[in-house]
Amino acid sequence: MAKTETPDIIYTIVDEAPELASASLLPIIRSFAGAADINVETRNISVAARILSAFPDFLTEAQRISDDLAELGQLVKTPEANVIKLPNISASVPQLVAAIKELQGQGYALPDYPEDPQSDAEKDVRKRYDAIKGSAVNPVLREGNSDRRAAKAVKEYAKANPHSMGDWTAQSKTHVASMSGNDFYANETSATITAAQAGGAKITFTGADGTESVLKDGLSYDEGTVVDATFMSTAALRDFIKAEIASMEPGVLFSVHLKATMMKVSDPIIFGHFVSVYLEDFLAKHGAAVEALGWNPNSGIGDLDARIADNAEMKADLAAALAGKPPLYMVNSDTGITNLHVSSDVIIDASMPAVIRAGGIGWGPDGKAADTKCCIPDNCYAGVYDETINYFKENGKLDVTTCGAVSNVGLMAQKAEEYGSHPTTFEAPAKGTIRVVLASGEVLHSHEVEAGDIWRSATAKKAPILDWIKLGIERTKATGKAAFWLDANRAHDAQMIQYVTPALKEAGIDIPIMAPREATRFTLEVMTKGEDCVTITGNVLRDYLTDLFPILELGTSAKMLSIVKLMNGGGLFETGAGGSAPKHVQQLMEQNHLRWDSLGEFCALGESFNFLAQAKGKKAAAVFGAAIEEATQKVLMNGNSPERKVGQNDNRTSHYWFARYWAESLAAQGEDAALAAHFGPIAEALAAGESKILAELQGAEGNAVDLGGYYHGDADKTAKVMRPSATLNAIIG
Repeated sequence: MAKTETPDIIYTIVDEAPELASASLLPIIRSFAGAADINVETRNISVAARILSAFPDFLTEAQRISDDLAELGQLVKTPEANVIKLPNISASVPQLVAAIKELQGQGYALPDYPEDPQSDAEKDVRKRYDAIKGSAVNPVLREGNSDRRAAKAVKEYAKANPHSMGDWTAQSKTHVASMSGNDFYANETSATITAAQAGGAKITFTGADGTESVLKDGLSYDEGTVVDATFMSTAALRDFIKAEIASMEPGVLFSVHLKATMMKVSDPIIFGHFVSVYLEDFLAKHGAAVEALGWNPNSGIGDLDARIADNAEMKADLAAALAGKPPLYMVNSDTGITNLHVSSDVIIDASMPAVIRAGGIGWGPDGKAADTKCCIPDNCYAGVYDETINYFKENGKLDVTTCGAVSNVGLMAQKAEEYGSHPTTFEAPAKGTIRVVLASGEVLHSHEVEAGDIWRSATAKKAPILDWIKLGIERTKATGKAAFWLDANRAHDAQMIQYVTPALKEAGIDIPIMAPREATRFTLEVMTKGEDCVTITGNVLRDYLTDLFPILELGTSAKMLSIVKLMNGGGLFETGAGGSAPKHVQQLMEQNHLRWDSLGEFCALGESFNFLAQAKGKKAAAVFGAAIEEATQKVLMNGNSPERKVGQNDNRTSHYWFARYWAESLAAQGEDAALAAHFGPIAEALAAGESKILAELQGAEGNAVDLGGYYHGDADKTAKVMRPSATLNAIIG
């Protein structure tokens, strides 16, 4: 579809399961919206598109594509923005390399990812690829703060249809282990920029010999910006890892929980230290040999296993080294994928809620359930999970049929608190001092580091902070109970409290300010009583809590309503916090069954239409929004959501039911006679064709399918798989 000046709605093209689902759902959305002259356009922010747009000089003219992410980055700063943003891959290095290889195989002459760039050309290529890694999309689009909560229909359905919850006992040995000091929490310093300090800045490293180098130049801090800096001692980290391995109790699994996709510089390094300490016996014998093979511990055991596949001695020694250490928590016990196999599998906001929901249980290499030692090295947020585990040990599992709803107001606008997702995180090159130096020469922050220590900085600007506080107050008034999750003993949070306290006083409202550990218990106590509660948090906790509480309450985080109120008046509607579900893609490719649930898309779509009605005065959009809410409720209550196995409902059948209920609601409403007349015959046709449509949708299930690619699939092949009902396609168009 041709791009217009001001599209009514933009629907993002992304990756993996949500993008496959779009191949089925988006034609329905466009067909329905077109009946009211509402245009729905797409912009491609997939990892493949971001790679291709970054290298036009390596491609033919026909292969070049526009930088849609940059375009959207400008659009979200305008009042006209109305963007539905689906989950995209936050690419780790292994994912990025795999995507590059696939594109090269499709005829795109892209350069390889330079692991160790030497020439200026290689450094330029590496810089372009590094801009695609990690959470590169979200900071560009999130020009507003986050309001995430469960839609009423979703919450009521969860209460009436409770998901499984594991039993907790006081005797559970599952626990969180964290460093005793010298971590990011302990070493953090923070300052709020004054008018005199505002302006340019740089980050420097001064070696023990006095030689100074610039790690990052061209920084600029506005007045009122909170600027943090901190580091983790890797010597202390390694001591911690060794001590935790040594203290393992029999029958308990060993695991680490990080966020190597978002914290794309710091956490892969931390992950690598866990790998190298765990494999110290193997590396004592074969370290030089595997280094010669190009292996980096940050890449994990999976990459090591692949590189030594043809060396029987190394394979045997690796197996012996693994057998000689405590059993590992498994990402997939059926296929032997351990917690230390690949950093992109170690995602704390998914892995920790899964352990907690299961009653503290993880799966071991023997395929059996066991208690788990959960290593979360840094103390900034480890206490949240520790306190959650302690609470359930004391009180037993959560009763999801009676518990209240926990929502979140998260500070994230203008890259607020984006630890690790931007180029101000560094591995210290040697013993020395890392400083943040202002244009005046004033040293804002200074840390003495050792070689290999992980130093990082982040900022939060004044306007987003004030907007976040305002949104938190609004949601508290609407909900009743809330807390600001801020620790007065943490350097950054102490600066934030200086903003929050006077704002609350001016608003005449008393909202408690609590450290994350205390706020966790407060929230659990409120929800256990059946009351609703708002968690008002910074960016990282926003990311973690919008998985933790929804997974406990609803069984999944993909069903959350996620609204970003853009600071300049536009709307960004995210389709949930459920990631992009690579395992769902694997099942589709092997069995032609996609269990991805588009409930998040339904909820975001309804909010987008409602926003369109308010922003542009399109009355028909409000009618669509109301009909979508009714259709969503029927999908849930009638049991039309996707299920796990071949022959059951899947994503495509749920879209049929959604389209049918949507059409029936539009046909029955009395607000817009023209829409009712238009959708009456469509509703009738969808109902009359039910058995034939469902048979066509499910007829090919159980067989492998070809999508023409994983990161960059073939559109025609994907459409054939995701739109297999000729009857439905003829009705929808």
